[in-house]
Amino acid sequence: MKIPNTKYQIPDTVKTLRVLGIDPGTAIVGWAILDETKGCVTSVAYGHITTSPKNSTAERLFEVVKDLEQIIEKYKPDEAAVEDLFFFKNVKTVMKVSQARGSILLTLERFCVSIFEYTPLQVKQALTGYGRAEKKQIQLMVKNILKLKEIPKPDDTADAIAIALCHLNSRKMRGIKSKV
Repeated sequence: MKIPNTKYQIPDTVKTLRVLGIDPGTAIVGWAILDETKGCVTSVAYGHITTSPKNSTAERLFEVVKDLEQIIEKYKPDEAAVEDLFFFKNVKTVMKVSQARGSILLTLERFCVSIFEYTPLQVKQALTGYGRAEKKQIQLMVKNILKLKEIPKPDDTADAIAIALCHLNSRKMRGIKSKV
């Protein structure tokens, strides 16, 4: 996994909250780093972690954890927003995603990153006001809110950004005070 270089600095006198959004999976884990300063949200970096289907489940989980550790060490997020599982028709799929999610939560806890969890319904409501919004609507909202030139790919990356945006919106609604 390659982490893009960014030349992004904020003056020390301004309080910035850095959020890591994560869309868990075994094959692909979407991630996004967003900063909020004085109510203004900016995208710092985003991408995805991919694992090979040729590898064992343990090897794939190890790869996810190793790459996530690099992201955390590089960007030093204050909080993480992780998508919560929803009903899957395929029990095999839900088991593998649960394993990846558990590995992700454990990694975040090890690095003392505050964890917040959101269902797909909560993410859709936060971005569009409608809990049954289509994936394309969410992707367009991500693009428009962050003023991106195009919708981030793959879908898992756009989902991770949406999860981070949901968290930032939820913090305001719930009046969560920042540790930073």
